[in-house]
Amino acid sequence: MERWYLMTVVVLIGLTVRWTVSLNSYSGAGKPPMFGDYEAQRHWQEITFNLPVKQWYFNTTDNNLQYWGLDYPPLTAYHSLLCAYVAKFINPDWIALHTSHGYESQAHKLFMRATVFVADLLIYIPAVILYCCCLKETSTKGKTANALCILLYPGLILIDYGHFQNIYNSVSLGFALWGVLGVTCDWDLLGSLAFCLAVNYKQMELYHSLPFFCFLLGKCFKKGLRGKGFVLLIKLACTVVGAFVLCWLPFFTEREQALQVLRRLFPVDRGLFEDKVANIWCSLNVFLKIKDILPHHSQVIISFCFTFLSLLPTCIKLTLQPSLKGFKFTLVSCALSFFLFSFQVHEKSILLVSLPVCLVLNEIPFISTWFLLVSTFSMLPLLLKDGLLIPSVVTMMAFFTACVTCFPIFEKISEEQLQLKSFSTLVRKYLPCFKFLPRMIKHLFFLSVIAMVLLTLVSATLDPPQKLPDLFSVLVCFVSCLHFLFFLAYFNIIIIWDPRNERNQKKSN
Repeated sequence: MERWYLMTVVVLIGLTVRWTVSLNSYSGAGKPPMFGDYEAQRHWQEITFNLPVKQWYFNTTDNNLQYWGLDYPPLTAYHSLLCAYVAKFINPDWIALHTSHGYESQAHKLFMRATVFVADLLIYIPAVILYCCCLKETSTKGKTANALCILLYPGLILIDYGHFQNIYNSVSLGFALWGVLGVTCDWDLLGSLAFCLAVNYKQMELYHSLPFFCFLLGKCFKKGLRGKGFVLLIKLACTVVGAFVLCWLPFFTEREQALQVLRRLFPVDRGLFEDKVANIWCSLNVFLKIKDILPHHSQVIISFCFTFLSLLPTCIKLTLQPSLKGFKFTLVSCALSFFLFSFQVHEKSILLVSLPVCLVLNEIPFISTWFLLVSTFSMLPLLLKDGLLIPSVVTMMAFFTACVTCFPIFEKISEEQLQLKSFSTLVRKYLPCFKFLPRMIKHLFFLSVIAMVLLTLVSATLDPPQKLPDLFSVLVCFVSCLHFLFFLAYFNIIIIWDPRNERNQKKSN
């Protein structure tokens, strides 16, 4: 009874913070002719309600794809249609074809914020609570503390409730989390179904697809492909195919329909990256204009090769030695590899890395807290553009305070607690003096915080030089990218040098 009372309080705190942030400005407010992501979501409701399904993804006189054309999978379109029916009931002007472009009012803002709030309450928050309740070897207060910190993660709150992302991140991330719950609790078919829903809601969920595939394939190998493993593999394949067929059924009537949807989902013509994103390509572009030097097809090939090679070792390890811990950490490393090296990355895609980091918050609280702060900081140029500086600072401070209070993060930075014991032991065979790693990481953290604070102050108070108008944005992206490269190396190390796997190997020998 005490556990559910505490969880209820945590949920109320999370909801209160979300609604408070939603009272602020949003993307593109009062900025014609394109407005912003808020208008994109409203426009999709307009399109899906007023046009037949076969026209949703095609450029027509009634559907100008240059004006926030629909470029997310079918489940997003169905969700927009559902919201449109509610909007029609309240005020038909909100979704009137053509005449509703750029519609803004306090009543409509309240409605749009409420759609995010309800989606969060129905999909994401229950998954977080159930995940925390299922944590093993954790006290009731520990589970509650974990839930509080996850629900207070500022990145997701600021994008969904402040910026108003043109797709509900809490829905896709919520489905992905239900998928994690399913496969970790041996409900493999339900977990696969939930993850298929996530991919069919937001194609960037493919960042998480390889860990799911490798973990489930590893389970099949473990059970034996001549027995129960083969049966499980067939069941999983049927579940995935069935889920995709049901989601895409209206678009299978004509071959061109399905191809047009795919072209909208994967617009490779847009370029290697957009705007200022804290990945390797945008950072390198400061010194080497890759987009100008290399032809388009070469950029695609290079980004694919770097992404594939960076995630290959951990995926092989997970397939050969499937474990729950390895699955969660591989989710982090693979998503981070996609964010750093893949083609056409947006700054908000860092949320896809942040979700699995939230899932290991109780295991490595120091590094997880650090990463989640940096991930929010990496979106600073976007948040400043939307007038969300104060909500950003307040929510980041609230999150950091919650983490420091719930987890003694500064006391958990020994080699064992950072899960670097095996790696350090190996290095000390060749460098006996290698005993400074925890101390070095602690110093790097303080330097990181100082850099983030200084860059935030400079970006918010000073005007950049006229010759370098993007100076502060580029600095934020470059500093964040350096952090993410460090985190990628860290997570790969603890996956490959996992002491549990070594102990299991010794037992089997």
